[in-house]
Amino acid sequence: LKMFSLGSWLPALPGLAWGWALLDALLQGLVGACAVSVLCSLLKVYLYIQCLNDPERQAEKEAIRAQRWVLELLHVVVLTGVLALVGSRAAALVVLEFSLRAVSTVLSLGKGAHSSQLYLLCQYSLGCGMSCGLGFLLEGAPHGTCNLALAAGLAGLLATYARRLARHVCTLYELHSRARYCGICILLLASGHGIPRLLRNALAITFAVADVAAVALINRDFLSTAEAVRFWTPLTICYTLLVIHMQEEPRQSTDGRTVYQTVLVRMGGLFILLLTVGRWTDVLHILVSLLGEFWCLLRAGVMLEACRRQ
Repeated sequence: LKMFSLGSWLPALPGLAWGWALLDALLQGLVGACAVSVLCSLLKVYLYIQCLNDPERQAEKEAIRAQRWVLELLHVVVLTGVLALVGSRAAALVVLEFSLRAVSTVLSLGKGAHSSQLYLLCQYSLGCGMSCGLGFLLEGAPHGTCNLALAAGLAGLLATYARRLARHVCTLYELHSRARYCGICILLLASGHGIPRLLRNALAITFAVADVAAVALINRDFLSTAEAVRFWTPLTICYTLLVIHMQEEPRQSTDGRTVYQTVLVRMGGLFILLLTVGRWTDVLHILVSLLGEFWCLLRAGVMLEACRRQ
């Protein structure tokens, strides 16, 4: 049977396994990409309704409506490939870094306040979190590939319906909200303001599970406590410095380049850290993660601008 396995005929590449392991990585990446798609679709619905209700933000409303729906599928495909290429250690580090930064940002906001921009900044980290969580929960499962296939099917179904909802709102909400004969639009008219709270609760649960999975995935590679301490000590210092640096930046910047500079600082810090205490494959995966972050931010550029002006 080994003679006919996929891995026996293909060259060995560092950080990439062939056969069933490759299929599992692709399915995990697909689930993560679908989760990002659902997040963006719901945020698009919320921001469109907010812009529609504000006469001074009609240009932003038209920009959100003008986004090409065909590119959504390309976005999911590219993000699936990126998440499949990123190793579990690099994905775990991205998840932990964002979780710490998100907690610091939420605590710095006023009571009851929320930042829609933070939801868009967590896109790639959310994909990594879904991948880490599934990898940890299904590790050693006898039918792990089948479970991942079912999860990918469910995630794809949710992403499809969320995308259809966003398309319906951008096309017909303005008419239906006045005519009051569409059940979906009437529901959004009454409770559309609760979308950020729904996303906040869902993301809190997702990242709580992902953080536990990330710590477990990182610690399984250490043979002793001393080795773990040598890794976690500089990592903690690096994360602390990153959070302090982020807090010194303005919370609402009018310059879109600040978002990309923040990504460079975050990934640059992890890159330098892994050059000293990590493996060279981890360094390569951090570079792939940088591309993934930029890809998500470029796709959500219009919504990021709307969030900054909110």
